[in-house]
Amino acid sequence: MKSALASSLRHISERLEQSFTVEEYSNKHGLLQRLDARVKCITILLLIISVSFIHQPAVLLGGYIFALVLALVSAISPRFFITRIWLPLPMLTAVISIPALFMTPGQPLFALPFGLIVTRSGALTTALLYLRVGTSVSLALLLMLTTSWANLLRALAVMRVPDVVVLLLGMTYRYIYVLLGMTNDMLLSRYSRTVGKATAHQERAAEGAIVGTLLVRSLDMSSEVYLAMRSRGFTGYAHTLHTGRIGWLDYGWIALVVVLGVLSIFILS
Repeated sequence: MKSALASSLRHISERLEQSFTVEEYSNKHGLLQRLDARVKCITILLLIISVSFIHQPAVLLGGYIFALVLALVSAISPRFFITRIWLPLPMLTAVISIPALFMTPGQPLFALPFGLIVTRSGALTTALLYLRVGTSVSLALLLMLTTSWANLLRALAVMRVPDVVVLLLGMTYRYIYVLLGMTNDMLLSRYSRTVGKATAHQERAAEGAIVGTLLVRSLDMSSEVYLAMRSRGFTGYAHTLHTGRIGWLDYGWIALVVVLGVLSIFILS
């Protein structure tokens, strides 16, 4: 039987590996990777808003197929893209979708045990919910996978998100990796020095000591980082080296998004 230390070490190592894999997609030479981050952030947001106004399942399905096509032309693995959405989605939306199957009034579709009746309107409502959420989350995932974190923060700044929020997001994202790496090192060090099988009490004591040490080191690191930033002239806003430039591909993408939004909202819906 694997120990708790080994299990914790394996899970943290897997999360670090997955995060590095996701980061690699933003460096590939696909369609969305070539777009300016500011344009991409605003247009994806417009597409998500458009999806929220669609009430036809066929149009929503077409929107999801469009997201799949974007993933393919952006060098994203279809299997990774689909499983990233549709494995957790049923569990996350089940609390809302399952009651709608029975509580939405309409023509009965089929009966279940214990007197539960699934209505046609309830099934349609549930299908719309899953398609709308799946398409919206897929579009948001495309933005995250094809945009580096620094460029995404710069796009948020252009959209007038408060500087303090952008700064907090940037530092939180960066130092999550630092703390995960630090935790991984401490778990590996402790596990490599364990001889024989430790009792449950000993494992809990070891993990508690690691948590306490991590808390102290994170507090010390926050003070050191702040002093280092102040000594380098930090005044409250983090500037980026690359400002980006909007080209013809960006204008073409904007035109495509506008046409799709108008078609989906005012014509096809």
